[in-house]
Amino acid sequence: MFPYASKRVLATGLLALVTALAGCATHADRLRDIRRDFYAGNAETAAATIDRCLKGNPREADVLKLDRAILELCSGRPKEAERLLREVRDRFDYLEQKSLAEGSLMMVTDDTYASYPGEDYEKILIRAFLALANLMGDGDDAAAYGLQVVDTQERIIQAGAEESGENPKLAYKRVALGAYIHAALREETHANYDDAARSFARVVSWEPEFPFGRGDVQRATYGRHSAPGNGVLYIFALVGRGPLKEEAVELPATVTALVGDRVLSHNLKHTLPPTIAPIKVPKVVVWPNSTRGVGVAVDGRPAGTTAAITDVGRLAVEQYQAIYPQVLLRALVRRAAKKGIIYGGKEALGVQNNSLANVALDLGGIVWEATESADTRCWGLLPDQIQVLRLELPAGEHRIGLRPDDRLGLSGADYATAVQINDGRNSYLLANFAEGRLIGQIVSSRH
Repeated sequence: MFPYASKRVLATGLLALVTALAGCATHADRLRDIRRDFYAGNAETAAATIDRCLKGNPREADVLKLDRAILELCSGRPKEAERLLREVRDRFDYLEQKSLAEGSLMMVTDDTYASYPGEDYEKILIRAFLALANLMGDGDDAAAYGLQVVDTQERIIQAGAEESGENPKLAYKRVALGAYIHAALREETHANYDDAARSFARVVSWEPEFPFGRGDVQRATYGRHSAPGNGVLYIFALVGRGPLKEEAVELPATVTALVGDRVLSHNLKHTLPPTIAPIKVPKVVVWPNSTRGVGVAVDGRPAGTTAAITDVGRLAVEQYQAIYPQVLLRALVRRAAKKGIIYGGKEALGVQNNSLANVALDLGGIVWEATESADTRCWGLLPDQIQVLRLELPAGEHRIGLRPDDRLGLSGADYATAVQINDGRNSYLLANFAEGRLIGQIVSSRH
């Protein structure tokens, strides 16, 4: 047992620690402000917050640039969005080369001190949004970006094999949007229908609930883009608030660690710092999406409703659940490493168990463990779903009305724009809707 004076030292130190840590802001705190302004329609305020965070938090720069890319895309600046997305794509590719120095630093601090390499779903969706941004620009690279979505997810899955031979990433759901965009562009050539049909077949395989998929396969198989004098309009809708990460306490692991270190402290030569500070891990959470789809009217007449081609929230949650055991294991290994360092220090100094030095080292170990934060960095302005509707329309100018519908069947405000349809060609619209409100503007293709 500790002497009374030692207990007082321990209690005073812990109180000071709690007070010091209470004001520590995380990326989740900063993201909360950005999301609030963005979804309220205050794009300029959200952009100013992102810029301010970029200056003061360099280790969060990549995810903040991804958020800025969404803001730029929804504000009608697709080329700037594409530039930012390419920059982060290349950065994440570079970070796949693991740094031994950063790995060691993470073991004595936490994951927030290392460069953020991106979650797997983020790496895949970067390519998907590159395709969308390019479609809204010149469209020259959109098909290649679509194929990158397919190739990247296969590469990630194949690289997921562990030393045991198990591969948790085999459970990953494929993202169909890249194949869909590739198929749409191949179909527009009026000469590559086989390629289009194969890509549409991938969409059906990966997203069997997508209601338009089988019709797309049939149309491409029979080699028909559109009737003479008609063109095609694709409406892409970014619907709802997407996933984010929040800090959570892994209580069962914390209790298990506490019991384990008490047992070891009883049997080893020196005591181990008790696991008082909870083990913190990031958890992916999804905001409830009230928008069912976006109703589309052409020249005042109802023409259809968008349907989900990619469920971003579900994708993020399921992929993170597949790798969560690895996330928790890394947190447990870090705790064990810190306790091992404290134990080694006691051994080197010849510290006695009932001495004040022993209390001080245990207190230092508790403080060290309590300073850990869960890594809540993430791409915070993703939508909950990416939806699409394909319409074949007569060539000429048309008024396109968009109206978000909630899951109770109630319609939101009507937003409209004019679109030029060209004979035998594709045109594209993109709009971001959350909670019945248009975020930014309706963006149209310029090619």
